[in-house]
Amino acid sequence: MSRVIVAIDGPGGSGKSTVARGLAARLGWAYLDTGAMYRAVTAEVLRTGLRLDDEDAIARLAAACVIATVPRVTINGRDVHEEVRGDAVNAAVSAVAAIPAVRVAMVARQRAWADAQPGAVVVEGRDTTTVVFPLATLKVYLTASFTERARRRDDEDAGALGRRDQADADRPVSPLRRAAGALVIDTTNLSVEAVIEEIQSCLRTST
Repeated sequence: MSRVIVAIDGPGGSGKSTVARGLAARLGWAYLDTGAMYRAVTAEVLRTGLRLDDEDAIARLAAACVIATVPRVTINGRDVHEEVRGDAVNAAVSAVAAIPAVRVAMVARQRAWADAQPGAVVVEGRDTTTVVFPLATLKVYLTASFTERARRRDDEDAGALGRRDQADADRPVSPLRRAAGALVIDTTNLSVEAVIEEIQSCLRTST
C-alpha cells in the first residue's frame, strides 16, 4: 500500500468519529466516516418505504445511490446529516449494514474514495481495520466502558446501543472485531486530545 492510511475501528460511543475528525484536521488529511454511508443508505431505505427484510431491493438501492459525507451527509442530493443520527435510523442501520451486497457496494466505494485522494487519509468505521483496509499503515481500535459509551451517545439509549453492539458483533459478514496488530486505546478516561496524541505517537513509529 503506497499511501498512508490510518483506519480507526470500535463500537458506538468509543470516540471513533470525534477522534478521526480531530486527527484528520490536525494533520490536514482527508477523512471518511464509513458509518455515515450505511446510515445514509438506511435513511433512504426508510424514506422509500422498503422493508428491512427485502435485501435485494435494498442492495439495488445501495448500488445505485450517490452518497457524500462531507461537509454534510447527503444521498442522491438529499441532505440527511441530521436524519442519520435519529431514532429511526439508529434502530434500522444494523439490519441494513448486515446485508452482504450492501457491504460489498460500500466497501468498493470506500476503497475507491481512498484511491482518489491525493494524500494520506483517516478512515473510521466498524470494519475499516479488518475488511476495508486490512493493510492500513496504522490500525486503531478504540473502546470504552459501556457506561461511558452510553453516556456519550445521547442520540441513542443504552438498550438500543447494547442491541446494536450485539448485532454488529454477530453479523455473518464483516462483524465488528479487533484487528490483529491494532493499537487498542481505552478512551473511557481520556480526552480527545490525549487519544489523538497517542495515535500520532504510534504513527510516527509506523511510517
